[in-house]
Amino acid sequence: MTFTRLKTLSLLVCALLALSFPGYVNGGANNNKKGSQPAAPVEPEAVIEEVNAKQLEKLLADKDYVAVFWYARSCVTCDKVLAELEKIDDDTDSFGVDFVKINDKRLAKQYGIKNFPALTYFREKEPIIYDGDLMDEEGVLDFLTSLEAMDLPDRIEEVNSKILQKIIEDTDFVAVLFYDKDQKKSQKILAELENIDDECDQNDIAFVKIDDDKEAKEWGIDEIPSIVLFERGIPHIYEGDLMKEDELLGWLVHQKRYSEIPEVTDEMKDKLVENTEHLAVIFYDKDDKQDMRILNELENIDDELEKEGIVIVRIDNAAEAKEYGLDHLPALIYFENKIPALYEGDLMNEDEVLEWLLVQKKTATIEEVTDEILVNLINEHEYVVVFFTGPCEPGETCDHTLNALESIDDELDEAGIIFVTTEDTGVAKKYNVKTYPRLVFFRNRDPLHFTGDLDDEDEVLAWITDDETLEIPGKIEEVNVKMLDKILAENDHVVVFFYAEGDKKAQKILNELENIDDECEEKDIDFVKTSDDDIDKEYDLPSLPALAFYRHKFRTIYTGDLMKEEEILEWVIDLHESTADVIESVDRKTLQVLINDVEHLAVFFYDDECESCSEILEELENIDDDTDKHGIQFVKSNDVKLAHEIGIFAFPALVYYETGVPIMYDGNLKNENRVLQWLVNQKNLGKRNSNRNAFNKDDECFYVGLGHDGHSAKRGNNFVPNDYKPFQCCPTKLEKSTKVPKMTAQRIGHSEGDQGKRPGVGGGNFQFAGSASTSTTTGKSASKPAATKKQAKVSKDTDDDDEDDDDEEKPLVKVSYANKRSGGSNKPQAGKKPVAKGKDNDDESQEVEKVSKQKASKKSGKLNVKTGYLSVGVRQQL
Repeated sequence: MTFTRLKTLSLLVCALLALSFPGYVNGGANNNKKGSQPAAPVEPEAVIEEVNAKQLEKLLADKDYVAVFWYARSCVTCDKVLAELEKIDDDTDSFGVDFVKINDKRLAKQYGIKNFPALTYFREKEPIIYDGDLMDEEGVLDFLTSLEAMDLPDRIEEVNSKILQKIIEDTDFVAVLFYDKDQKKSQKILAELENIDDECDQNDIAFVKIDDDKEAKEWGIDEIPSIVLFERGIPHIYEGDLMKEDELLGWLVHQKRYSEIPEVTDEMKDKLVENTEHLAVIFYDKDDKQDMRILNELENIDDELEKEGIVIVRIDNAAEAKEYGLDHLPALIYFENKIPALYEGDLMNEDEVLEWLLVQKKTATIEEVTDEILVNLINEHEYVVVFFTGPCEPGETCDHTLNALESIDDELDEAGIIFVTTEDTGVAKKYNVKTYPRLVFFRNRDPLHFTGDLDDEDEVLAWITDDETLEIPGKIEEVNVKMLDKILAENDHVVVFFYAEGDKKAQKILNELENIDDECEEKDIDFVKTSDDDIDKEYDLPSLPALAFYRHKFRTIYTGDLMKEEEILEWVIDLHESTADVIESVDRKTLQVLINDVEHLAVFFYDDECESCSEILEELENIDDDTDKHGIQFVKSNDVKLAHEIGIFAFPALVYYETGVPIMYDGNLKNENRVLQWLVNQKNLGKRNSNRNAFNKDDECFYVGLGHDGHSAKRGNNFVPNDYKPFQCCPTKLEKSTKVPKMTAQRIGHSEGDQGKRPGVGGGNFQFAGSASTSTTTGKSASKPAATKKQAKVSKDTDDDDEDDDDEEKPLVKVSYANKRSGGSNKPQAGKKPVAKGKDNDDESQEVEKVSKQKASKKSGKLNVKTGYLSVGVRQQL
């Protein structure tokens, strides 16, 4: 009996152990097998979490800021929008906003949601409906993290460090309470300050609070609670009694109305140097009466400096001054893009100080620095040129030489090379400078002495910018963005290693890559590295570190193991020696350069999700060599966002650029021979039109946007695929000095008869209406207000088959509406009335119609990819 009980108890214990440690039971044996490896942790994808009604109710009760995406089943638009919004899920998390999705029509009705998809933002349970473009994920993120959207009446909003930084950047005046919510003193002060929140709003001063000790220390705030007013990013510390809210309110309003030089901490000064393009810092001693008199004089130029975009602050810290080599106070240092220059004039003469600061900002000058500043520059920057003058008086030879060298400072700035001068001799002696003046070029802290004629500034410039001077033997050169752009523009074959500064993995990779630098040099391949801030965004890189090979500006990214330098070398040499027989893929930055610089350019835009794109691309590869023979450069891009920016909303699409002017191909992309003939015809047509300086009267309208099958949308073709909305662009003939009214996009609906023939086909065509004749062709639709690009929003699927229509009506929740332009406005946006055309515009339009029958000439223009739009109604000719 006892044995049976013990046996049962043992089995029970074993079972509990098995449940507690399943790995030892289920996987223990397998783990000991040869070759088995533990499963690598799988990082969760950035997806918006699905919730039901009860989960949402709990989330709203627990969280202050919640974004809710409403969708419905069988909603194609919902899926497309959700795919875009998934991209910002991690960003919303970092800003402290919970992002969820829900499929609940009954609950949606309670919050005023009738069409799907939709987005509601809850701020402490208070809902506001987003009325902007849901396909613009960056616009949605900007809205969710804006101060306007977070604003709640009679409450000081709680923010985290990331949102605080954004608010400081976006808001002219914001008061920040650094506090500890568990501290009784902070709680009492917060209760008092809630009383002046509305008054601050009335004075256009935002008021937020943050409970983050780390963030407080980064601003140099040691005492909690504290108030800091940020005036256009410039901090002002309040030193009064926080319990007296009326005095605080008076101080805030005074600081807004009257400009004063703010006092900053060491940490604040460092942040300003990092983030402010033009900054003047006065180092002083507040216990010194002379310093205070000088400070009062400089208050007289504060307003003028603000108008000129120069920020001026003061700091009372002798130890910080010594770090810049300042032994005597007061002193003034001007920072331009983090590069310091020391003022050596009379600080009591505010007019002289103002003039010096304006000269520093508006002209390229060689900055005067101390030894301490110089050491920091050499350690922190890749390329620094130093003109050591030694003790130098005005009128001496060194002074004349310095003035002559000022003429090359602009060129060095453009190349990303810092040029400074110093009379101090400490650093000079360290680098074996025995005679003065002397010019030394520091390349990644490695000095190179100039031995030529200092009085010949052209010789100096040529020496500094020469490739042999810039190169450091046995090392991969560190370059900044400006230098990299110059290298890619001037060299046929370049290998670039992109990495983040301080990344230990990248440093290990660099040690390996140094072993193949000489081999690349023997093949005439430049090898450089860069770690500038946001370099991955600048060059559209998927991640860092990354290695890319550039051939004639076209990039190929290495996808292998970056630690295996021999395989990398083999890959580089193969690319260098091979002949490109495919259509080159380009990133956004390269495409922008090509559009602006290449006279004849064909761009194939495609989408990775497009099923027919790969097949069409394979056909077009057959004519790549032929386009080269005809002088037409052919490239491809899968940058969907870029395509949207220039008016392409369906893929694939082919655009021909002639001197920057885009022309859309409206034929069958699967027929590569016709594509080639069309490209050649466009080039020849442009040449003939340029020669006779007139438009062909038979020029056809062309469209932006093609269906996946490559069907065209020619004039007279009533059928338009469901999955795209093309824009129609028609050539217009102009005369010199002819004024043309602005063109606006106007929807062309299919006729009722056509819609009857083709049910379900919506009016997707757009044309550019700018003349009276155009208006007459559109019938009644011409009287409707024009739909501009900014007003174009994603279409929402109306829920017509709602199975819950017969359910008992629930009380509606009061909601607000907001769009991207208005931020977090709590008022519904009134629809804009159409603007009636005036008589002048009609006359002007008729004038255009009249002169359009005559021959015309028009200067060629260029399209900027970042700001350009493909809504071009005129083929601009040379």
